[in-house]
Amino acid sequence: MALSVHNKEGNNKQMDSSKYVRYTPEQVEALERVYTECPKPSSLRRQQLIRECPILSNIEPKQIKVWFQNRRCREKQRKEASRLQTVNRKLSAMNKLLMEENDRLQKQVSQLVYENGYMRQQLQTASATTTDNSCESVVMSGQQQQQNPTPQHPQRDANNPAGLLAIAEETLAEFLSKATGTAVDWVQMIGMKPGPDSIGIVAVSRNCSGVAARACGLVSLEPTKVAEILKDRPSWFRDCRCVDILSVIPTGNGGTCELIYMQTYAPTTLAAARDFWTLRYTTTLEDGSLVICERSLTTTTGGPVGPPTSSFVRAEMLPSGYLIRPCEGGGSIIHIVDHVDLDAWSVPEVLRPLYESSKILAQKMTMAALRHIRQIAQETSGEIQYGGGRQPAVLRTFSQRLCRGFNDAVNGFADDGWSLLGGDGVEDVTIVINSSPNKFLGSQYNASMFPTFGGGVLCAKASMLLQNVPPALLVRFLREHRSEWADYGVDTYSAACLKASPYAVPCARPGGFPSSQVILPLAHTVEHEEFLEVVRLEGHAFSPEDVALARDMYLLQLCSGVDENAVGACAQLVFAPIDESFADDALLLPSGFRVIPLDPKTDGPAATRTLDLASTLEVGPGGARPSGEADTSSYNLRSVLTIAFQFTFENHLRDNVAAMARQYVRSVVGSVQRVAMAISPSRLSSQIGPKSLPGSPEAITLAQWISRSYRIHTGGDLFRVDSQAGDALLKQLWNHSDAIMCCSLKTNASPVFTFANQAGLDMLETTLVALQDIMLDKILDEAGRKILCSEFSKIMQQGFAYLPAGICVSSMGRPVSYDQAIAWKVLNDDDSNHCLAFMFMNWSFV
Repeated sequence: MALSVHNKEGNNKQMDSSKYVRYTPEQVEALERVYTECPKPSSLRRQQLIRECPILSNIEPKQIKVWFQNRRCREKQRKEASRLQTVNRKLSAMNKLLMEENDRLQKQVSQLVYENGYMRQQLQTASATTTDNSCESVVMSGQQQQQNPTPQHPQRDANNPAGLLAIAEETLAEFLSKATGTAVDWVQMIGMKPGPDSIGIVAVSRNCSGVAARACGLVSLEPTKVAEILKDRPSWFRDCRCVDILSVIPTGNGGTCELIYMQTYAPTTLAAARDFWTLRYTTTLEDGSLVICERSLTTTTGGPVGPPTSSFVRAEMLPSGYLIRPCEGGGSIIHIVDHVDLDAWSVPEVLRPLYESSKILAQKMTMAALRHIRQIAQETSGEIQYGGGRQPAVLRTFSQRLCRGFNDAVNGFADDGWSLLGGDGVEDVTIVINSSPNKFLGSQYNASMFPTFGGGVLCAKASMLLQNVPPALLVRFLREHRSEWADYGVDTYSAACLKASPYAVPCARPGGFPSSQVILPLAHTVEHEEFLEVVRLEGHAFSPEDVALARDMYLLQLCSGVDENAVGACAQLVFAPIDESFADDALLLPSGFRVIPLDPKTDGPAATRTLDLASTLEVGPGGARPSGEADTSSYNLRSVLTIAFQFTFENHLRDNVAAMARQYVRSVVGSVQRVAMAISPSRLSSQIGPKSLPGSPEAITLAQWISRSYRIHTGGDLFRVDSQAGDALLKQLWNHSDAIMCCSLKTNASPVFTFANQAGLDMLETTLVALQDIMLDKILDEAGRKILCSEFSKIMQQGFAYLPAGICVSSMGRPVSYDQAIAWKVLNDDDSNHCLAFMFMNWSFV
């Protein structure tokens, strides 16, 4: 016993001595070199290290293992400490920003209380001395003030540096009063919650001239870098066509004054583009903050006023700009103010909300600037990494080129070479051609595209108003279900012409031969408000003879604005044909759709209307809604849809391509209108009759099989009908409150949906046509797939099985919960297995 105790004490001493090993600097350096290459070496690698490094020969492998464990632990602690310090800096900066915002709001409240008291006093005084003469004097004095208003800005001579500096200093003072003061009555945008990881504090103007938006946020870039990015307006403001700096004048305080001419695109074909003639002033404040402020030069603010430009409407930029303050520990706090007068009276009345909405300005310009800076900051820090071997800057350039190309197509500026082509008497589609596309495509493309006959680019475009169609939902549907609008025939002659050029058809599938699309993600912005992706259209064929040689077609696609909760957001789907391995400078001829809301969203329920086309097209423009569904007639949303498609042509085939393009766009317009009617909230009225059913003999037969098989397997009736006629059964099946759907029974492939009733289409958020592209395993979550696999043999032997409550996913990616589901075999007239039917009971979107 004594010997064993003695041995135990000796072992403990040996272990204690092995705990504390002092490494020489040379040994630590050797270990660090290995750690840099391999932080977690294997036992063989540690033994090899001891053999290769004589200075480590006196250290045991076990001690080497402990050293690496401790080194990894220290590295982890260091990273965590660094992360916490970064979060702490963000929270401190955000706290400072919120305190400043709170002070500003308190000043605004005090000012409003004072103005309220003053107005109340004036009203009491006026009511005490009310006479006809006094009223007349008040009216006359008011008219006199309107006729002789006090000029806010005295005339300045901007033709010399001193005059420009005076205008610049006035602009700076007015901008700061908007950014940090109470010069504008700001109202916070709904859904914009401040936080360390949010975009920041976003507000819009209320009761001021023009439209204005304001944003405050944090970014992990230095002020000078932020200023450089913001000054490059075409890189982040997608509606900016060009910015020309006409002259740069240094000021005595170390700043600069710049005379700038800027052009912006028109968002639709229904209005003219805008241009601005402005003075931009860059300076540094006493506290080290960097300021970039800008305003239009007018007869009121001082000349020189830029000459008018044809095809543009002169807009005015009221004092706007950026206040960039350095943060302790790095980074910047940014205040952005955009305040413009877009001359809304120069556009058709129905489009004026588009030019009078501060929320649209906030989404398109103010928040876009802040998001762009945050995107670059995260890319610079390595937080965002994209696959495919493409650099983030290259992917951003692709997005910019797609947007710019689409804007060029929509606007069709004459100085880019576009000219109007005569129509066929119906003015619903506008055709413009460009026989010198090198002006906007680059001269390097012409030789390869038009080697023999010469040619150019043709654009067919149209705009229309939509009622009660959520832009985000419409664009999501167009993205997910391309076959609903891109399945059109083109005559044989045009098809042969189009086949010769890979850029000629923007996603058309001539002849109607089926092809499925596969969306391959490429990149996305920080908040996922914009997606860049490659779309592969499989099995692309031009004629029956080509089916065996069908080739895949590729599109580079940009999808944005698909968040239904974003207020004032424009939804857009833009795409351009590319080859399989497109280069960084690949030619892009963008086509696509843009949907812009004209009215602010109401507080009513979000639209969850079915996406079925077959059940709504024949009931009138308002559609119809299943009984028991909430009436959403209060939901009133107007939007303007702009469609533009670009085609290449050879000169001798120009008229043929123009006729094909016009008919193609008309077909797209008709399909989009059908989709819009299907997804718009209903407007029930006494004039709208019952829902038209897909009453083909095949559907009636399937309804009989589904009902009879349910009775055979379960012993109960799926529904009770007064008549056993097929159309009555189909009507009951179609209007059943639970989601009923059928899928194929294939042993060697995933089951594909072949039929669904109205509730089933609602639940899957799809249509009868697009339903056939959805597989059963794609809508079930992992738990649902496991349950179905375990119950499948029971279904095949017993004929049916009850499935517990669970979660599935619609075709739009939205989770759907259900209380119970039942699956049963559907037998045909020969009692052979035809398909598998499912009924999801009490389903709802989560």
